[in-house]
Amino acid sequence: MDAGVGHLQNQAPRFDLPYGFSSFWRVAKSQLAKMTRRMEPQDPGRAVAVSLCLVLALVTGPALARENANATGQIAAADLPQEGRDTLALIKRGGPFRHRQDDSVFGNREKRLPARARGYYREYTVPTPGARDRGARRIVAGSGAGGDVRTSGEYYYTDDHYNSFRRIKE
Repeated sequence: MDAGVGHLQNQAPRFDLPYGFSSFWRVAKSQLAKMTRRMEPQDPGRAVAVSLCLVLALVTGPALARENANATGQIAAADLPQEGRDTLALIKRGGPFRHRQDDSVFGNREKRLPARARGYYREYTVPTPGARDRGARRIVAGSGAGGDVRTSGEYYYTDDHYNSFRRIKE
């Protein structure tokens, strides 16, 4: 086995894309730099692999940036499922809520909602008909300038367990 390429069989480059194009590009450049430092001049296969990685980064990066910029779309309150409209009404009344997890702090660890101080967002279950558990649907409410989710008007709906959000427009 060629000493110049043996490490690639044990360790594949990792490209995490949690925060859009800038993070992707930073990671890609770092991985490319590591790979080229180890590359031997007589290894044309690695040179091709590095070139393909660079082309992939340049081609897919802008598309990922556009996707991340549109991660939070909108949905009209009237277009929510009936259970979502009911949950939104409960939030505005202050409860009572069905699940003990409702009205708990939503951490926004994946950073899919606008960055705010911890405790700003609260989460609420939107019941899923036929589901035995809480299901994947939620409304996340921001506490707004007044600090009260009941009156903030800042509500987000997810039907895929926090993978994507749409701002609820009333």
